[in-house]
Amino acid sequence: MTEFDPEQFEDKYANYFTELQRAYKNAFEVMNDEFDSELVHAIDQQILNESEPFYEDGEFRIELPESPHERLTAVIVDDEKLSAVLEEYREELRRQLRRVFGLEK
Repeated sequence: MTEFDPEQFEDKYANYFTELQRAYKNAFEVMNDEFDSELVHAIDQQILNESEPFYEDGEFRIELPESPHERLTAVIVDDEKLSAVLEEYREELRRQLRRVFGLEK
């Protein structure tokens, strides 16, 4: 496990690229086991591929690209379901980031 330094996370892709990849992969696998795999794959490829993780005030947050619902074209899903699955995916990403960096509560 890599020792986490919040200041180094500001340049996360230079300092923590491998850990970020692991967290995103772990979150994808968890979500793929729990939800429709086509929807999870579409969210991963069309929304989360442009997401940005941040660490602020002792917590991770996942910033989504603008208009995430409009980005999803690979599957047909109603907005309510997409919002619910996307929020669960973001929460799973936050859990995996905490786990990968040893910051679990």
